[in-house]
Amino acid sequence: MRSRRSGMWWGTAIEAPDPAALARFYSQLLGWPIGHEEPGTAIVAPAPEGPYFVFQQAEGFRAPVWPPAEGEQRPMMHFDFQVGDLDEAVAEAVELGATLASHQPQENVRVLIDPAGHPFCLCCDGDS
Repeated sequence: MRSRRSGMWWGTAIEAPDPAALARFYSQLLGWPIGHEEPGTAIVAPAPEGPYFVFQQAEGFRAPVWPPAEGEQRPMMHFDFQVGDLDEAVAEAVELGATLASHQPQENVRVLIDPAGHPFCLCCDGDS
């Protein structure tokens, strides 16, 4: 973005029924500190200037369904995280509270569901 200047923040907002709990999950998963927390909002970022994930309170939150199903809440976006060891990364994510999705579309990718129900992917390029 051409108008971006040093010190400006940027990131992604994610709806959650419990923003603080979901921020703790991603903080532990990514090793990013929680940089800000207040009622209804929590932010994790690798550095104060971002990028960041902000988790925002969503009343009436409906978790998306994976894989997408007719008439159900569709995932509108998801995170992809590259990992060096797929089995180890899956085990770590599950230990932190993620669930391995039953539908796995690719051999070198694992779809997991975070504690709020959002799908995310752990990806290994196969050469690692």
